[in-house]
Amino acid sequence: MFNSLGSIRLGVTAAVLLGAFILLHSVSHGEPVVPHQPLHDLPYTVGTWSGQERPLSEEIVKAVSVSDYTNRFYFADGIAPVQLYVGYYGSQRAGDTIHSPKNCLPGSGWDPVHSGFATISVAGGRQIVVNEYVIQQDENKQLVFYWYQGRGRVNASEYAGKFWMVADAISRNRTDGALVRLITPINDNEASARARLVGFTQGLFPQLDEIIPK
Repeated sequence: MFNSLGSIRLGVTAAVLLGAFILLHSVSHGEPVVPHQPLHDLPYTVGTWSGQERPLSEEIVKAVSVSDYTNRFYFADGIAPVQLYVGYYGSQRAGDTIHSPKNCLPGSGWDPVHSGFATISVAGGRQIVVNEYVIQQDENKQLVFYWYQGRGRVNASEYAGKFWMVADAISRNRTDGALVRLITPINDNEASARARLVGFTQGLFPQLDEIIPK
């Protein structure tokens, strides 16, 4: 069932990407560079969590073609860690597009278990919808939250993200944006892991929203 849905999703994604590629290359290529704070300026303290940078290898950075990124593990006493990855793209016109975790994680040996969405209340009375994705490798299970953020929007859907990227390329001459991904082990139960990621997201989001250009 999951494999069948995955095949349909892959086919639709390929069609959307092809259409976006053709349309993006039919409009102006003179996209301005949008100023942004370095992602390393994100706080290393989020509530009771303390973060440590874990740089990616040059091969991985080259493969994902990011303009800027941060990859960290956050630790708190008596709580399973949370991994944060944010990859920022200054432009997605030249084929340097955001890679979906649903494609990258299985390629790293993680099998999908199930997926859905989580709605999270953040500062200012705002609610964001993010992807919730459970993966497994041997006996190890992890919970993943991820979303696409940029140009004033937060999208869970890959398709909505591509749609708005093309729309903003035409109306605003901008395709910049970021992938935000959080991972935590499910070493207790899914409900506890979910509460952990929800709490971490609520603490991180205000700072993240200030750094990723609107």
